[in-house]
Amino acid sequence: MLNFEFEQKCFLIAGVANKKSVAYASAKSLIESGARCVFTVQSTEHEARVKKLFADSPVYVLDVESEEAIEEFGKKMSAEGYRFDGIVHSIAFANYSEGIKPFHETKLRDYLQATNISAFSLVSLTNSVKDLLNENASIVTVSISDTRATSYGYMGPIKASLDATVAYLAKSLSSFSNARCNAVCSGPLKTSASAGIPGYINNYIFAEKLTLRKKALKTTEVSNTICFLLSELSSGINATGILIDAGMSCNHFDSDVVNTVADNL
Repeated sequence: MLNFEFEQKCFLIAGVANKKSVAYASAKSLIESGARCVFTVQSTEHEARVKKLFADSPVYVLDVESEEAIEEFGKKMSAEGYRFDGIVHSIAFANYSEGIKPFHETKLRDYLQATNISAFSLVSLTNSVKDLLNENASIVTVSISDTRATSYGYMGPIKASLDATVAYLAKSLSSFSNARCNAVCSGPLKTSASAGIPGYINNYIFAEKLTLRKKALKTTEVSNTICFLLSELSSGINATGILIDAGMSCNHFDSDVVNTVADNL
């Protein structure tokens, strides 16, 4: 267990899906290090699931697509006396019910919904609790290692929007506090959410071969970085995306992969 000196601190965690999720691993580490966590989930179904995982922590249903619900959530947190030392934003959604389509065939309603949930919710959630953030609070969102990777369908440009949002939000917060905002830009992970992306398994296997160590990225490696960004150890890091991909981004022409493809043409 890593010790980031989180005793007596309180964090808002948005996006725990199950034990395989980045948000779960992050919250588990925070709690084991002495922190308190407050969870938001999208539905009552998720609420029951998260309450089983974190029986001693409060869980609130929050529909991030609803401006009214987010505003009311902020008021509720204030009324209940919460103060937050940080936020973990690990929320993403895309409608892949019809499979991955060429980008030019993306439906407007799907694009706007995914943008609202996956990117703008970082802004709206932060805004709802901005007055409850402690002076040196740290906000961390979960992005992807390569927003130009077309295998993610239309989520690529939406994650690019999230990355840009991080800097704008960080600067905006600086007008009244020392709160920071950063992103972890993760390579492919073996999570339930990722498994819902058509063709993801093959991409995951391919990505593993491109890492310099030839071993896939672990969820805990991403959550450890999140905990670092939430801690005072990262006090000089702001408006930044931290790349976590085990060296994949410098190894697109890995000799073993290149030879395997070339020998089978």
